[in-house]
Amino acid sequence: MRIALITGASSGIGKWFALYTACYRKHIDELWLVARSKRNLKTVGEKITCHTGIPCRVVSADLTSKEDMFYIEQLLIRQDPEIDLLINCAGYGMIGSFKKMPPRDLRGMIRLNCEALTVLTKLCIPYMHRGSMMINVASAAAFLPQSDFAVYAATKSYVLSLSRAIGKELKKLGIRVVTVCPGCINTPFFTRAEQYQGMKPFKKFFMANPRAVVRQAMMDAAAGKRMSIYGGTIRVLYWIAKWMPDAVLRLFY
Repeated sequence: MRIALITGASSGIGKWFALYTACYRKHIDELWLVARSKRNLKTVGEKITCHTGIPCRVVSADLTSKEDMFYIEQLLIRQDPEIDLLINCAGYGMIGSFKKMPPRDLRGMIRLNCEALTVLTKLCIPYMHRGSMMINVASAAAFLPQSDFAVYAATKSYVLSLSRAIGKELKKLGIRVVTVCPGCINTPFFTRAEQYQGMKPFKKFFMANPRAVVRQAMMDAAAGKRMSIYGGTIRVLYWIAKWMPDAVLRLFY
């Protein structure tokens, strides 16, 4: 059985990745949709099955829970699937001063954005094969440090670095790793992120459509690219962060 496993699939870009996977990976036998909200996952899964005929398995799990991660590990052992596509999309961020941010939120971002992604990836690789693909959702925040978004940006730098490294390791096995680095996206992400502090006003002018970001990511992945960046402004930011001296960059973050 060939499957696509998608985390964070209950809403936001995770939901759109689930919907587009059925279109771009037509040979998939089953989609495994992973998130905490069983109700939302069922809604997404039913929509996919209705329009494409591809069955969806709802895996309601908190990826920061050792018990839930163990459940996924045992599910993989029992089903022994071929993972044709792994999309690590689960994650969250909180805007606000590092000094004032509650430790539980700092710890939560690190555990979900870094630890959970790393452990799930480790669990899934043995079930991947030549021609399989991994898509890790990072962020444009990975390109440089960001004040009032410090931990989130740091976690996404981790995702970008990890993806590049394991991408090189897995290349010899015929497994491709693609990192998606979007800017601000119009999703429920900011409902939670702005709990302590609102985002900087200028960022709202560059808010992207989640469907367009995912469509670009899937096309870039199909084209063999190692990184997907949506939008001209974010591409400029990437090159500025890449080539501008850190002493100059520190004036802006």
